[in-house]
Amino acid sequence: MKNYVLYLTLPFLLFSLTKSEEVKYPSVTNASFQVGEKLRYRVTYGFMDAGEAILEVKSTDKKGNNRELIHAVGTGKTLGGFNSFFKVNDVYETYLDKKSMFPWFFVRRVEEGKYKLNQDYTFLHHKSIVNNGKGKEFKAPMGIQDMISSFYYARTLDFKDMKPGKIFEFKCFMDDEIYTLKIKYTGEEVIHIRKGKFNCYKFVPVVQTGRYFKSEDDVNFWITKDANKIPILVKAKIPVGIVKLHLVEWSGLKNNLSSKIK
Repeated sequence: MKNYVLYLTLPFLLFSLTKSEEVKYPSVTNASFQVGEKLRYRVTYGFMDAGEAILEVKSTDKKGNNRELIHAVGTGKTLGGFNSFFKVNDVYETYLDKKSMFPWFFVRRVEEGKYKLNQDYTFLHHKSIVNNGKGKEFKAPMGIQDMISSFYYARTLDFKDMKPGKIFEFKCFMDDEIYTLKIKYTGEEVIHIRKGKFNCYKFVPVVQTGRYFKSEDDVNFWITKDANKIPILVKAKIPVGIVKLHLVEWSGLKNNLSSKIK
């Protein structure tokens, strides 16, 4: 009789143990971008175009712990005469979880003058670990972002009914360290770039002690006031002047670019 009861209960016990060990991933609603989106930016120093940056969202068969992913690629390079004294050719890749909008893999290839850097991170969210590909593992909270995934995750944040002073924050893993990224909404503005005028939300980073930028006024960026939430202009003060990153071309958007003023 005892054996009979054991045979009946054992499957249920095993099932319960299996269910208790299942990882619960966060679910993030993405209504802002899709596979096929391509954004091209110009980097301007003074009146000169110093460089170009392109962000693309692609499909992929690669899986992260058997979950479906999106492949996002960012490239940056110098243009024209700037190549002669400081050539830049950078590639950043992230493989984003379709449902949770966090990275499973991150690739960074940097060539800036004589400086070169290769990084290959694997994000094991189900274990709360990041492997840097060089024999080191770091404890990191589930949902932590990388340098490129942060750009896309930020576009899934809820901007509805936000008021000036609202701060958004999330964790990011960069250069074998965990950073808390904070951005503050300061209000709405109409921004004029080469491609016309746009209704935008304005944000500034919340400056942290020891970082490169010392004041919130050192960096400003504007996001289109529409469902796409595209960063359309970034303006940064550096010791030798002002650098701007502004949108010059777009395609494959998920939504109508209704923020553009006709």
